[in-house]
Amino acid sequence: MAALDAPKRPRGRPRNDEPSPLDVHIGGRIRLRRTLLGYSQAKLATAIGLTFQQIQKYEHGSNRIGASRLHQLSRVLEVPVDFFFEDAPPADGLPAAGLAEEAEPYDSGPDPMQRRETLELIRAYYRVEDQATRRRVLDLLKAMSGARSDESGNDEG
Repeated sequence: MAALDAPKRPRGRPRNDEPSPLDVHIGGRIRLRRTLLGYSQAKLATAIGLTFQQIQKYEHGSNRIGASRLHQLSRVLEVPVDFFFEDAPPADGLPAAGLAEEAEPYDSGPDPMQRRETLELIRAYYRVEDQATRRRVLDLLKAMSGARSDESGNDEG
């Protein structure tokens, strides 16, 4: 019976604690993909059996998302699970194991993926139906910004 008398360990993070940068990042990626698809919070919530308030909490990082729920979100939002972790801050502000020599300090400045201008640019880009034209637009933007072609990661249009 000793196990029943043991004090209960609180679940989750303490109430006065700020959301972790990773939870905020994942929430921002959910919001980004949801808005790119034109889904409201209510529509996404209905698709996965939640309330829109819960989606708000996920998007703000105030509630953590379990693995099965993240998998469900990836299916509804039509992205791989690793999409939510792209460009994520290092866990606990530390570089990933084995990469300490290469790691640069995390810049906690405004995330350009959260800006309305970015969303408008992406939507306009994908409204261009001709893939060759989209490629030329991308090449033009890269030339104007001085970006190298290897910086984009995925060069598929």
